[in-house]
This record gives sequence, C-alpha cells and structure tokens, in this order.
Amino acid sequence: MSVFNHLQLQWGSPSAVEAMASSLLLLLLLCTASVSAQLRIFGLRARGLPSDLLGTTDGYVKVFIGTTILGQTSVRHNNANPWWDEEFAYFKVQENDLLRLEVHDDDFLFDDLLGVCQRPVKEGTHTHECYLEKKGTLFYTYTLSGDNQ
Repeated sequence: MSVFNHLQLQWGSPSAVEAMASSLLLLLLLCTASVSAQLRIFGLRARGLPSDLLGTTDGYVKVFIGTTILGQTSVRHNNANPWWDEEFAYFKVQENDLLRLEVHDDDFLFDDLLGVCQRPVKEGTHTHECYLEKKGTLFYTYTLSGDNQ
C-alpha cells in the first residue's frame, strides 16, 4: 500500500490529503527560510587619504547593505587620518549580504570617490582593512548577530 493510499484511508478524501501535504510543505519552507539578523558597523577610521588641489582630504564614509543606504558619517575636514564616531545598525540582514563602504572627499562642487570597500557579511565580529583606489586605507569593524540581540 502506498503512503498516499495509507493517508487517504486515515484522513479521508484525496483533497484532505493534498491539503495536509500542502500545509506540511509550507511549514517546511518556513522553517528553512533564512533568518534575518542584526548588523552593526563601527570603528570606522582611515589612514593616508590623499590630498587634492584644495588641500587635505575632507573625508566621509557612506555605508550600504545591498542596495539600502544605512547612512553616512560626518565630514572630517583637513584630516588625512580621520576617525568617525558614528555607528550604523540594520536589522534585516542575512549572512552573505553585501556590505559596501564608500569613502568620499567632500568638495565644494563635486565630491570625489576615493574608494569602495565591499564584502559579504559573516556571522560574528570582524575587523577589516581595505586599500582605497585613490590612496589610503579604510579600517572598520562589523558584528552580525543571528538572533537580533
């Protein structure tokens, strides 16, 4: 006797068996779906940012997760080695989502993009350094916690 026939005998009509199978499949999908986690980015600092025609860099950082902008730091004027106090948090992150940090030089008309750092996020706390295309290094730390603590 097949499993389907056994279930049909136990629960009645084929439609009842199909409804139960659909419910079990939905439950299985919900249980295996990716769980969102909390991402916290902090400890942003740079070293050796380049000078331009107007003098020393006026640096700031834009922070993204995927296509979502989490915000940007304040501008640190005339500082080739800035440190930013801002922290960024986001609660709808999944492991392997792409964290992107863009370092900019604030100028009067157009801001210059000094470099981009990006990597997929992993659970735990991680500190990284990233070499910028136009000179300098960005240092940052992030924590991805799996249970929104």
